[in-house]
Amino acid sequence: MSKFLNKVYEARDAEETRKVYDDWATSYEAELAENGYATPARCAAALKKFADDTDAPVLDFGCGTGLSGQALRQAGFEVIDGVDLSSEMLAVAQDKDVYRSLEQIEEGGALPFADGAYPLMAGVGAIGAGAAPAGVLHKLMHKLPRRGKLVFSLNGHTLQEHAYEGAMSEWTDCGAAQLLFRKDGPHLPGIDLKATVYVIEKS
Repeated sequence: MSKFLNKVYEARDAEETRKVYDDWATSYEAELAENGYATPARCAAALKKFADDTDAPVLDFGCGTGLSGQALRQAGFEVIDGVDLSSEMLAVAQDKDVYRSLEQIEEGGALPFADGAYPLMAGVGAIGAGAAPAGVLHKLMHKLPRRGKLVFSLNGHTLQEHAYEGAMSEWTDCGAAQLLFRKDGPHLPGIDLKATVYVIEKS
């Protein structure tokens, strides 16, 4: 396993996480490709299955170098905006020419768009251990309009921390959202790491 794949699951505070991803930006895609990174395509296909309109704008939260944006575009989504903590990752994403806009965000800061601006959102490998805390799920759900849909993935490391599925349950158990899709599958087969993909709809 690469030093970055080791480090990312250990990173905890926002500054440490940002530095890992900044330093990783130039080799990130090659290392993930080498390990068979499957999650972007899985998430894009799941979101397309439930999206009412692939022309509607999609927020790619934690877009990284744009692999998730490319998967969304290949699945048929036309208008994709990305946000991420890492300026170095965003610089790589910019070159892919799949995003309408890209913006750097701060850990814990307000998301830079109006409530209801995105009826579709994706958090592809972006919520979890070494990425974003469970509370980010609440932040995204509050920004979704009624009937808005969020696809996200939780990898095997993250599923060991019950706060993440617990955050989703806070929405689904009370009827504030419904779980449309849940499927286990490959994340990084090269290191035998799996992930579960979810699609939830805000009530």
